[in-house]
Amino acid sequence: MFKTIRGPQGGEINLDGRDVINMASNNYLGFADHPALVKAAKDAIDEYGVSAGAARHIIGNFEIHNQLEKKLAEFKEVEDTCVFSSGLTANTGVIPILVGKGDEVFSDELNHASIIDGIRLSRATVKVYKHKDMADLERLLKESDASAKEDGRTPNKLIVSDAVFSMDGDLATIPEIVALGKKYGVKVMIDDAHGDGVMGKAGRGTVDHFGVRDGVYVETGSLSKAFGSSGGFVAGPKELIDRVKLQARSFIFTATPIQPAFAAAALKALEMLMEDDAPVRKLWENRDYFMSKLSVLGYDLGHTESPVVPVMVGDEDKAREMSEKMYDEGVFAQAIVYPTVAKGKARLRVMISAAHTKEDLDKAVKAFEKVGKEMGLIGN
Repeated sequence: MFKTIRGPQGGEINLDGRDVINMASNNYLGFADHPALVKAAKDAIDEYGVSAGAARHIIGNFEIHNQLEKKLAEFKEVEDTCVFSSGLTANTGVIPILVGKGDEVFSDELNHASIIDGIRLSRATVKVYKHKDMADLERLLKESDASAKEDGRTPNKLIVSDAVFSMDGDLATIPEIVALGKKYGVKVMIDDAHGDGVMGKAGRGTVDHFGVRDGVYVETGSLSKAFGSSGGFVAGPKELIDRVKLQARSFIFTATPIQPAFAAAALKALEMLMEDDAPVRKLWENRDYFMSKLSVLGYDLGHTESPVVPVMVGDEDKAREMSEKMYDEGVFAQAIVYPTVAKGKARLRVMISAAHTKEDLDKAVKAFEKVGKEMGLIGN
């Protein structure tokens, strides 16, 4: 069912015994096998052991956790952060803190499954707006105000959106979301799992990219993508983070929080970025180079604005076939099909990394050209 990697994640990997260009990983900055992160993790194992041993509020809170949360808050330019075992548990933990039964959440229709699950667990009423359609969002906000006024209710309300949509690579219109939040008195939550380490100055994220930090109440993010480690986090005001640490079920009932070695690796990644943003610049240099080459071939690349590059195919069987043919050519790009994306929207999702060399990208482009012509997906 799954192809198996032999060795670390990098620009090139050994997959099922074959050396291929890796264009399916979230390893945006090439940190997953960076010597400095590897050393930090090894040193942490020597100092703290392998496992945290218990939930953090019991006895599993190590000094490295405290250091990571402090550095994350500095990096994200917020008051405080709370580190979770994954990005999924961060979303499913914080959303039920923000809203509950009788409250309302306004959610982009293409939001990540972890956001959807968090809303379900909160038992709040969800109102889904069309993807990035601010007129539709405002319509729902107006209807909500009118209904609440008629019923005499004052529910808590939350607008939540991915920052970088992980299957299409496009960006949420966060400034417009923030403006609507202010206009209707609604808090804004942004999940920047694919923007942290990628967008903004030194990779501080998409909220930083748009310069609207003051308008976003809470952010969630991932340590397992650009930061090359494992885990997730919630970032925001201290009063919220204090509540999260005391009330979030996916935090307090997790007997295996982020392990010390992972925390140390993530901390090292943050320190490196805050000293030198060269990996972020290299990522974007590679992204722009690859996009320019692939666009000339005539592929539909959707509306991407990030290093997530969807090569649109449409038919699911063709997308799977294309992925296998690319693998035969020495390039691995994963086919993404329903239910991850809508029917008729199958694609190869290409993930660009700072770890890719120009030779890697050229080889990938040649493979896309050859396979695309063989399959009749692009012209001669």
